[in-house]
Amino acid sequence: MPHYRSVGDVPPKRHTQHRDPDGRLRFEELMGEEGFSSDSSLLYHREIPSAITDSRPWDLTGQDTIANHPLKPRHLRLHTLFGGGGDGRPGTDAVTGRRLLLGNGDVRISYVVAEADSPYYRNGLGDECVYVESGAARVETVFGTLTVRAGDYVVLPRATTHRWLPEPDRPLRLFCIEANSHIAPARRYLSRYGQLLEHAPFCERDLHGPTEPLLAVGEDVDVHVKHRGPRGEVLGTVFTQATHPFDVVGWDGCLYPYTFSIHDFEPLTGRIHQPPPAHQVFEGDQFVVCNFVPRKVDYHPLAIPVPYYHSNVDSDEVMFYCGGDYAARKGSGIGQGSVSLHPGGHAHGPQPGAYERSIGAEFFDELAVMVDTFRPLELGEGALAADDPGYAWTWAGRGPAA
Repeated sequence: MPHYRSVGDVPPKRHTQHRDPDGRLRFEELMGEEGFSSDSSLLYHREIPSAITDSRPWDLTGQDTIANHPLKPRHLRLHTLFGGGGDGRPGTDAVTGRRLLLGNGDVRISYVVAEADSPYYRNGLGDECVYVESGAARVETVFGTLTVRAGDYVVLPRATTHRWLPEPDRPLRLFCIEANSHIAPARRYLSRYGQLLEHAPFCERDLHGPTEPLLAVGEDVDVHVKHRGPRGEVLGTVFTQATHPFDVVGWDGCLYPYTFSIHDFEPLTGRIHQPPPAHQVFEGDQFVVCNFVPRKVDYHPLAIPVPYYHSNVDSDEVMFYCGGDYAARKGSGIGQGSVSLHPGGHAHGPQPGAYERSIGAEFFDELAVMVDTFRPLELGEGALAADDPGYAWTWAGRGPAA
């Protein structure tokens, strides 16, 4: 995170005695990135945070992927998952109910429609960036509580213990980006000291972290943990912690979970079409996250506002369509809740007719989250279940020759 915060009860000097009113010592925990060489926070626990009484396997099913071969663009209808109407299934939660869509060694993308409270959970592989398509929830974390609603990105640093509590009678639809690295605002938006610069499309005022500690008591609390296996595979373990993980009386530092609303992103526009980096929000190792929001479009008198055709030479492009009316995809079958995968090695762009229809347009009312990866993505079971088999042929208007 680019700025320091202090929440709750912390001592005046780090790594020194910190006691409660009865003289009992608090237990200091450093949560940091890149060893001791990057952003970190210090958390002060009432009990020993590493005390566990049991460790057993968490059976993570549906984590296998297959190559997108033979290579072709894909359209995934996410609202056909979870019972067909996108309304979720009773008992499905935001952690164990995720269905893997796409993945590689750097990032995994999944989707879930959740109605039930999730178990306590932390991702030991990397940061998570979860986009809330619809619904609302309370996300309880070891740092405190986040209130999340439609349009929010929820950024959760690696190993942040948390759980998702959806609001009743409002299915929570989540587009989940799980990294094998850290996720942060694009580096070109940051000063050398970490402040968001004037040309950035958002600033620190738009980032909302916990404001007070979340103190809970209890014993033998189960926490689901994702972690790496010996061959880089994703494994799951359930720890039983001797005392409640949410016993932090205070913390300070530059590493913590936060929300950022897509509606607070200020789009960058120009006389002619702006390339995807103009829409970037976050970056991880070997991938970036961008968003396309309602905006005025190109004002050169000869401008063609929809994207030009382009070959993804170095990346696979994933687009999640989550609002508005995406002009470039008209006639393709893509709509609210769709995901398109346009892989490296294939030239793609607007659907037939969209190029011409966009001439003279002054405003696009569209909302989409994009993930560009720099290594090929493979298909998960969720992608195979939601695949639209005719999408690849929509530019030509006919399928493969007999």
